[in-house]
Amino acid sequence: MIIILKKQAAEPQVEALKQEMMEQGMEIHESEGKNTRILGLVGDTSVVDLRHIMANDIVENVQRIQEPYKKANRKFHPEDSVIEIGNVKIGGGHFQVIGGPCSIESKEQMIEIAKEVKTAGAGLLRGGAFKPRTSPYSFQGLHGDGLKLLLEAKKATGLPVVTEIMDASHLPLFEDVDLIQVGTRNMQNFELLKELGKIDKPILLKRGMASTIEEWLMSAEYIMAGGNEKVILCERGIRTYETAMRNTLDLSAIPMIKKKSHLPVIVDPSHATGIRDMVEPMSLSAVAAGADGLMIEVHNNPAKALCDGPQSLTPESFMRLMDKITKMREFFQTL
Repeated sequence: MIIILKKQAAEPQVEALKQEMMEQGMEIHESEGKNTRILGLVGDTSVVDLRHIMANDIVENVQRIQEPYKKANRKFHPEDSVIEIGNVKIGGGHFQVIGGPCSIESKEQMIEIAKEVKTAGAGLLRGGAFKPRTSPYSFQGLHGDGLKLLLEAKKATGLPVVTEIMDASHLPLFEDVDLIQVGTRNMQNFELLKELGKIDKPILLKRGMASTIEEWLMSAEYIMAGGNEKVILCERGIRTYETAMRNTLDLSAIPMIKKKSHLPVIVDPSHATGIRDMVEPMSLSAVAAGADGLMIEVHNNPAKALCDGPQSLTPESFMRLMDKITKMREFFQTL
Protein backbone atom coordinates (compact mmCIF):
# COMPACT_ATOMS: atom_id res chain seq x y z
CA MET A 1 0.00 0.00 0.00
CA ILE A 2 1.19 3.53 -0.71
CA ILE A 3 0.01 6.80 0.82
CA ILE A 4 0.46 9.82 -1.44
CA LEU A 5 0.84 12.97 0.61
CA LYS A 6 -0.24 16.47 -0.36
CA LYS A 7 2.55 18.82 -1.42
CA GLN A 8 2.22 21.12 1.59
CA ALA A 9 1.82 18.39 4.20
CA ALA A 10 3.07 19.65 7.59
CA GLU A 11 5.93 17.62 9.02
CA PRO A 12 4.37 17.06 12.48
CA GLN A 13 1.26 15.62 10.83
CA VAL A 14 3.39 13.41 8.60
CA GLU A 15 5.29 12.07 11.60
CA ALA A 16 2.03 11.43 13.43
CA LEU A 17 0.68 9.46 10.48
CA LYS A 18 3.90 7.44 10.21
CA GLN A 19 3.78 6.65 13.92
CA GLU A 20 0.16 5.52 13.62
CA MET A 21 1.04 3.17 10.78
CA MET A 22 4.05 1.74 12.63
CA GLU A 23 1.83 1.05 15.66
CA GLN A 24 -0.24 -1.13 13.34
CA GLY A 25 2.85 -3.17 12.49
CA MET A 26 3.74 -1.44 9.23
CA GLU A 27 7.27 -0.80 8.00
CA ILE A 28 7.48 2.66 6.42
CA HIS A 29 9.37 3.17 3.17
CA GLU A 30 9.48 6.90 2.41
CA SER A 31 10.20 8.33 -1.03
CA GLU A 32 10.28 11.97 -2.02
CA GLY A 33 10.51 13.18 -5.61
CA LYS A 34 10.31 16.61 -7.18
CA ASN A 35 6.53 16.78 -6.98
CA THR A 36 5.49 13.78 -4.91
CA ARG A 37 6.05 12.44 -1.41
CA ILE A 38 5.04 8.86 -0.79
CA LEU A 39 4.82 6.64 2.27
CA GLY A 40 5.06 2.99 1.29
CA LEU A 41 3.61 0.53 3.80
CA VAL A 42 5.12 -2.96 4.00
CA GLY A 43 3.39 -5.56 6.14
CA ASP A 44 -0.10 -6.95 6.59
CA THR A 45 -1.96 -3.98 5.11
CA SER A 46 -5.31 -5.79 5.43
CA VAL A 47 -5.51 -4.33 8.96
CA VAL A 48 -5.23 -0.76 7.64
CA ASP A 49 -8.46 1.20 7.17
CA LEU A 50 -8.19 3.09 3.86
CA ARG A 51 -11.13 5.35 4.65
CA HIS A 52 -9.53 6.41 7.92
CA ILE A 53 -6.29 7.34 6.14
CA MET A 54 -8.12 9.19 3.35
CA ALA A 55 -9.86 11.30 5.98
CA ASN A 56 -6.48 12.72 7.02
CA ASP A 57 -6.02 16.29 5.75
CA ILE A 58 -2.46 15.67 4.53
CA VAL A 59 -3.33 12.63 2.37
CA GLU A 60 -3.87 13.06 -1.37
CA ASN A 61 -4.58 9.43 -2.21
CA VAL A 62 -4.14 5.82 -1.02
CA GLN A 63 -3.44 2.88 -3.32
CA ARG A 64 -3.05 -0.83 -2.73
CA ILE A 65 -0.19 -2.42 -4.65
CA GLN A 66 -1.18 -5.68 -6.29
CA GLU A 67 2.30 -6.76 -7.39
CA PRO A 68 4.12 -9.03 -4.91
CA TYR A 69 7.29 -6.94 -5.08
CA LYS A 70 6.98 -3.77 -3.01
CA LYS A 71 10.33 -2.05 -2.47
CA ALA A 72 11.42 -2.69 -6.06
CA ASN A 73 8.11 -1.28 -7.31
CA ARG A 74 8.10 2.10 -9.06
CA LYS A 75 4.84 2.94 -7.27
CA PHE A 76 6.82 2.91 -4.03
CA HIS A 77 9.64 4.99 -5.52
CA PRO A 78 8.49 7.04 -8.56
CA GLU A 79 11.93 8.55 -9.22
CA ASP A 80 14.70 6.46 -10.81
CA SER A 81 17.15 5.09 -8.26
CA VAL A 82 20.77 6.16 -8.65
CA ILE A 83 23.28 3.62 -7.35
CA GLU A 84 26.75 4.80 -6.37
CA ILE A 85 29.65 2.37 -6.90
CA GLY A 86 32.91 3.84 -5.75
CA ASN A 87 33.26 7.11 -7.64
CA VAL A 88 30.70 6.32 -10.36
CA LYS A 89 26.90 6.26 -10.54
CA ILE A 90 24.41 4.10 -12.46
CA GLY A 91 20.76 5.00 -13.05
CA GLY A 92 18.76 8.20 -13.27
CA GLY A 93 20.60 9.35 -16.39
CA HIS A 94 24.00 8.07 -15.27
CA PHE A 95 25.24 5.55 -17.87
CA GLN A 96 28.23 3.27 -17.28
CA VAL A 97 30.05 0.54 -19.17
CA ILE A 98 31.62 -2.35 -17.27
CA GLY A 99 34.50 -3.92 -19.20
CA GLY A 100 36.97 -6.71 -18.58
CA PRO A 101 37.65 -10.41 -19.04
CA CYS A 102 35.22 -13.20 -18.26
CA SER A 103 37.85 -14.86 -16.09
CA ILE A 104 40.88 -13.57 -14.19
CA GLU A 105 43.91 -15.46 -15.49
CA SER A 106 47.03 -13.59 -14.34
CA LYS A 107 48.22 -10.31 -12.84
CA GLU A 108 49.65 -9.14 -16.15
CA GLN A 109 46.45 -9.96 -18.01
CA MET A 110 44.21 -8.14 -15.53
CA ILE A 111 46.28 -4.97 -15.28
CA GLU A 112 46.77 -4.75 -19.05
CA ILE A 113 43.07 -5.16 -19.78
CA ALA A 114 42.11 -2.83 -16.93
CA LYS A 115 44.24 -0.06 -18.40
CA GLU A 116 42.82 -0.70 -21.89
CA VAL A 117 39.16 -0.55 -20.84
CA LYS A 118 39.76 2.55 -18.73
CA THR A 119 41.42 4.31 -21.67
CA ALA A 120 38.43 3.37 -23.82
CA GLY A 121 36.04 4.98 -21.34
CA ALA A 122 34.74 2.14 -19.16
CA GLY A 123 33.68 3.23 -15.69
CA LEU A 124 34.04 -0.14 -13.97
CA LEU A 125 36.23 -3.23 -14.32
CA ARG A 126 34.86 -6.76 -14.34
CA GLY A 127 36.69 -10.04 -13.83
CA GLY A 128 35.57 -13.48 -12.71
CA ALA A 129 37.41 -15.10 -9.77
CA PHE A 130 34.74 -17.74 -9.08
CA LYS A 131 33.38 -19.20 -12.31
CA PRO A 132 30.13 -21.22 -12.31
CA ARG A 133 30.53 -23.57 -15.28
CA THR A 134 28.10 -26.07 -16.74
CA SER A 135 30.85 -28.70 -16.97
CA PRO A 136 32.79 -29.68 -13.81
CA TYR A 137 35.86 -30.11 -16.04
CA SER A 138 35.89 -26.50 -17.27
CA PHE A 139 38.10 -23.81 -15.74
CA GLN A 140 36.49 -22.75 -12.44
CA GLY A 141 38.49 -19.58 -11.79
CA LEU A 142 41.34 -18.70 -9.44
CA HIS A 143 39.01 -18.04 -6.47
CA GLY A 144 40.66 -16.05 -3.64
CA ASP A 145 43.88 -15.60 -5.62
CA GLY A 146 41.82 -14.20 -8.49
CA LEU A 147 40.19 -11.65 -6.20
CA LYS A 148 43.63 -10.46 -5.09
CA LEU A 149 44.65 -9.95 -8.74
CA LEU A 150 41.42 -8.07 -9.44
CA LEU A 151 42.09 -5.74 -6.51
CA GLU A 152 45.63 -5.15 -7.79
CA ALA A 153 44.13 -4.06 -11.13
CA LYS A 154 41.77 -1.77 -9.20
CA LYS A 155 44.74 -0.24 -7.41
CA ALA A 156 46.61 0.24 -10.70
CA THR A 157 43.73 1.99 -12.48
CA GLY A 158 41.37 3.35 -9.83
CA LEU A 159 38.40 1.60 -11.48
CA PRO A 160 35.71 0.16 -9.18
CA VAL A 161 35.57 -3.62 -9.61
CA VAL A 162 32.75 -6.08 -10.27
CA THR A 163 32.94 -9.81 -9.66
CA GLU A 164 30.56 -12.70 -9.05
CA ILE A 165 29.87 -14.35 -5.71
CA MET A 166 28.94 -18.02 -5.57
CA ASP A 167 28.23 -18.60 -1.89
CA ALA A 168 27.44 -16.51 1.18
CA SER A 169 30.43 -18.06 2.95
CA HIS A 170 32.68 -16.15 0.51
CA LEU A 171 31.42 -12.72 1.67
CA PRO A 172 34.49 -11.97 3.84
CA LEU A 173 36.60 -12.19 0.66
CA PHE A 174 34.45 -9.51 -1.01
CA GLU A 175 35.00 -6.68 1.47
CA ASP A 176 37.00 -4.62 -1.04
CA VAL A 177 34.86 -5.50 -4.08
CA ASP A 178 32.80 -2.48 -5.14
CA LEU A 179 29.91 -4.25 -6.89
CA ILE A 180 28.99 -7.86 -6.09
CA GLN A 181 27.47 -9.78 -8.98
CA VAL A 182 24.84 -12.48 -8.54
CA GLY A 183 24.91 -14.71 -11.60
CA THR A 184 22.02 -16.20 -13.50
CA ARG A 185 22.28 -19.56 -11.72
CA ASN A 186 22.04 -17.89 -8.31
CA MET A 187 19.22 -15.47 -9.09
CA GLN A 188 16.88 -17.61 -6.98
CA ASN A 189 19.42 -18.68 -4.38
CA PHE A 190 17.26 -17.06 -1.73
CA GLU A 191 19.57 -17.76 1.20
CA LEU A 192 22.39 -15.97 -0.64
CA LEU A 193 20.07 -13.08 -1.50
CA LYS A 194 19.05 -12.75 2.15
CA GLU A 195 22.69 -12.48 3.21
CA LEU A 196 23.36 -9.86 0.53
CA GLY A 197 20.42 -7.93 1.92
CA LYS A 198 22.28 -7.52 5.20
CA ILE A 199 25.34 -5.77 3.77
CA ASP A 200 25.87 -2.17 2.69
CA LYS A 201 27.25 -2.81 -0.78
CA PRO A 202 25.76 -2.53 -4.31
CA ILE A 203 24.53 -5.77 -5.86
CA LEU A 204 24.35 -6.54 -9.59
CA LEU A 205 21.54 -9.06 -10.02
CA LYS A 206 21.54 -10.96 -13.31
CA ARG A 207 18.31 -12.34 -14.70
CA GLY A 208 17.88 -16.10 -14.46
CA MET A 209 18.24 -17.85 -17.79
CA ALA A 210 14.61 -19.00 -17.70
CA SER A 211 13.09 -16.43 -15.33
CA THR A 212 10.17 -14.09 -15.87
CA ILE A 213 10.49 -10.39 -15.18
CA GLU A 214 8.33 -10.74 -12.07
CA GLU A 215 10.54 -13.55 -10.73
CA TRP A 216 13.59 -11.36 -11.39
CA LEU A 217 12.05 -8.44 -9.50
CA MET A 218 11.05 -10.74 -6.65
CA SER A 219 14.70 -11.78 -6.33
CA ALA A 220 15.63 -8.10 -6.09
CA GLU A 221 12.93 -7.80 -3.44
CA TYR A 222 14.68 -10.46 -1.34
CA ILE A 223 17.81 -8.29 -1.22
CA MET A 224 15.91 -5.06 -0.61
CA ALA A 225 13.70 -6.59 2.08
CA GLY A 226 16.85 -7.28 4.07
CA GLY A 227 17.70 -3.58 4.09
CA ASN A 228 20.07 -3.31 1.11
CA GLU A 229 18.32 -1.24 -1.56
CA LYS A 230 21.45 -0.80 -3.72
CA VAL A 231 20.38 -3.19 -6.48
CA ILE A 232 21.17 -3.01 -10.19
CA LEU A 233 19.43 -5.40 -12.57
CA CYS A 234 21.27 -7.02 -15.48
CA GLU A 235 19.53 -8.51 -18.52
CA ARG A 236 21.82 -11.23 -19.93
CA GLY A 237 19.53 -13.11 -22.29
CA ILE A 238 17.07 -15.91 -21.64
CA ARG A 239 16.86 -19.48 -22.82
CA THR A 240 14.40 -20.03 -25.66
CA TYR A 241 14.00 -22.61 -28.42
CA GLU A 242 16.45 -20.65 -30.61
CA THR A 243 19.82 -22.41 -30.96
CA ALA A 244 21.66 -20.07 -33.35
CA MET A 245 22.86 -18.01 -30.38
CA ARG A 246 23.85 -18.82 -26.83
CA ASN A 247 20.74 -17.07 -25.44
CA THR A 248 18.01 -14.74 -26.70
CA LEU A 249 18.60 -11.15 -25.59
CA ASP A 250 15.31 -9.77 -24.30
CA LEU A 251 15.64 -6.05 -25.03
CA SER A 252 11.93 -5.59 -24.36
CA ALA A 253 12.74 -6.23 -20.71
CA ILE A 254 14.44 -2.82 -20.48
CA PRO A 255 11.37 -0.58 -21.03
CA MET A 256 9.21 -3.06 -19.12
CA ILE A 257 11.51 -2.91 -16.10
CA LYS A 258 11.55 0.88 -16.38
CA LYS A 259 7.77 0.84 -16.20
CA LYS A 260 7.54 -1.58 -13.28
CA SER A 261 10.59 -0.65 -11.20
CA HIS A 262 12.80 2.28 -10.23
CA LEU A 263 15.94 0.12 -10.21
CA PRO A 264 18.65 0.68 -12.84
CA VAL A 265 18.91 -2.00 -15.53
CA ILE A 266 21.99 -2.77 -17.60
CA VAL A 267 22.60 -5.29 -20.39
CA ASP A 268 25.24 -7.98 -20.87
CA PRO A 269 25.39 -8.52 -24.67
CA SER A 270 28.38 -10.85 -24.39
CA HIS A 271 26.63 -13.63 -22.47
CA ALA A 272 23.34 -12.88 -24.21
CA THR A 273 24.62 -13.98 -27.61
CA GLY A 274 27.94 -15.73 -27.04
CA ILE A 275 29.09 -14.40 -30.41
CA ARG A 276 31.68 -11.64 -30.71
CA ASP A 277 30.22 -10.13 -33.90
CA MET A 278 26.84 -9.66 -32.22
CA VAL A 279 28.13 -7.73 -29.21
CA GLU A 280 28.28 -4.38 -31.01
CA PRO A 281 24.78 -4.38 -32.56
CA MET A 282 23.23 -5.67 -29.35
CA SER A 283 25.09 -3.05 -27.29
CA LEU A 284 23.86 -0.23 -29.49
CA SER A 285 20.35 -1.66 -29.46
CA ALA A 286 20.41 -1.78 -25.65
CA VAL A 287 21.43 1.89 -25.55
CA ALA A 288 18.54 2.73 -27.87
CA ALA A 289 16.14 0.75 -25.66
CA GLY A 290 17.09 2.87 -22.64
CA ALA A 291 19.56 0.70 -20.72
CA ASP A 292 21.47 2.38 -17.89
CA GLY A 293 24.68 0.64 -18.83
CA LEU A 294 26.43 -2.32 -20.43
CA MET A 295 28.66 -5.15 -19.25
CA ILE A 296 31.05 -6.21 -22.03
CA GLU A 297 33.73 -8.88 -21.99
CA VAL A 298 37.16 -7.75 -23.18
CA HIS A 299 40.26 -9.94 -23.50
CA ASN A 300 43.71 -9.09 -24.84
CA ASN A 301 43.93 -12.50 -26.56
CA PRO A 302 40.46 -13.99 -26.98
CA ALA A 303 41.76 -16.99 -28.93
CA LYS A 304 43.61 -18.17 -25.83
CA ALA A 305 41.12 -17.08 -23.18
CA LEU A 306 40.44 -19.71 -20.53
CA CYS A 307 36.74 -18.82 -20.54
CA ASP A 308 34.31 -17.45 -23.15
CA GLY A 309 36.88 -16.32 -25.72
CA PRO A 310 34.40 -16.48 -28.64
CA GLN A 311 32.26 -13.70 -27.13
CA SER A 312 35.10 -11.44 -25.93
CA LEU A 313 36.11 -8.26 -27.73
CA THR A 314 39.71 -7.26 -28.25
CA PRO A 315 40.73 -3.95 -26.62
CA GLU A 316 40.79 -2.36 -30.09
CA SER A 317 37.24 -3.53 -30.87
CA PHE A 318 36.08 -2.34 -27.46
CA MET A 319 37.59 1.09 -28.09
CA ARG A 320 35.72 1.40 -31.40
CA LEU A 321 32.47 0.28 -29.78
CA MET A 322 32.85 2.79 -26.94
CA ASP A 323 33.27 5.57 -29.48
CA LYS A 324 30.01 4.53 -31.20
CA ILE A 325 28.19 4.29 -27.87
CA THR A 326 29.34 7.79 -26.93
CA LYS A 327 28.20 9.25 -30.25
CA MET A 328 24.89 7.43 -30.08
CA ARG A 329 24.14 8.70 -26.58
CA GLU A 330 25.10 12.24 -27.58
CA PHE A 331 22.68 12.00 -30.50
CA PHE A 332 19.82 10.81 -28.31
CA GLN A 333 20.40 13.67 -25.91
CA THR A 334 19.67 16.12 -28.76
CA LEU A 335 16.27 14.60 -29.50
